[in-house]
This record gives sequence, structure tokens and C-alpha cells, in this order.
Amino acid sequence: MAEEEEETMIRPEFPNGRVKKIMKLDQDIKKVNSEALFLISCSTQLFLGFLAERSADVATEKKRKVVKLEHIRAAVKRHQPTSDFLLDSFPLPSQPSDHPPSDRNRSRPVAEKPVPAGIRRIDDFFRMQANEAPIEIDE
Repeated sequence: MAEEEEETMIRPEFPNGRVKKIMKLDQDIKKVNSEALFLISCSTQLFLGFLAERSADVATEKKRKVVKLEHIRAAVKRHQPTSDFLLDSFPLPSQPSDHPPSDRNRSRPVAEKPVPAGIRRIDDFFRMQANEAPIEIDE
């Protein structure tokens, strides 16, 4: 019987240090017990596995081979307990990925995007000033 229990035991695949850091992002949590860390890691692994399976089912129903954000969103909407707390965290749906993006939705090149006040682009740093002469290298 002890052998059966060892086979069904869940071993978390997430790094304990990373999970602990994420848990401590909550200001109310000062210390993390090893048992609590184990339970959070295991429950996260089970939840993500559940979400991945449901999302893969949705992608298969839509005859897609790649799971995308819209498939995850549909899987979350179908499962009420998950939908209650997770649906608000998803970004708003843009245009469906089944349709090619239109020209107006394409992103502009970096040089054309506006820069917030007080920020310089890195290419400005490397751009030669008008009053500077090029550096000559003697060989």
C-alpha cells in the first residue's frame, strides 16, 4: 500500500524559490511555511494542467493545432468557478486570430512610435551628432 501512495504522489515542477518570491509579493505574507509552499506549488501545477487540457480541447474543436489566448479565454468561460476569478485578468479580446490583421492594425516601426516625455531612444545615443566629425582610424 505504501508503494501505491508513492506512485500517486504529486511532485511540483515549479522552482520553490520562484514560488516563494511570488507568494511574498503579497504584503500580508512575511514568511512562507514549507508545507504551504508545497501545497501552493502542487495546486498551481494541477490548475495549469487543467487549464491546458481545457484550452487544448477548445483548440481541437476549432480545428487548430496551436493553443492561443482566445482558446484559453473560451476554456475559462466554460468553467464557471474558474471564470469567476480569472476572466477579469485576461486582456480584452482583439480581433480573432483566424482573420489576417488589417493594415491599420499593424504596429509602426519603432522610430515612428511616440516617446514619452523625459525618455530618449537608444538609437539617439548611437546617432552621430551634426557637429561631430567621424573618427578616423589609422591602420
